Amino acid sequence: MLDLEHVKVTPRDQQVLNLLVQGCSNKEIAGQLNISPRTVKQHLRTLFLRAGIRDGRKRVKLATALFAKERAQ
Repeated sequence: MLDLEHVKVTPRDQQVLNLLVQGCSNKEIAGQLNISPRTVKQHLRTLFLRAGIRDGRKRVKLATALFAKERAQ
């Protein structure tokens, strides 16, 4: 289980995560937030590193857990 209490999530990170969990691609996220796909990728990379995730398959698990945590608040 991921400990999400110690993962810093900025407001922009949260926007990116919300769109990711909805199934948007990096390109779609970039278009909706008016940022480049490279910037989207950097937001995600930073979040995964903060959570200690290096395995790509765990990324969806992190995004889903962070989204659920945000909705529960």
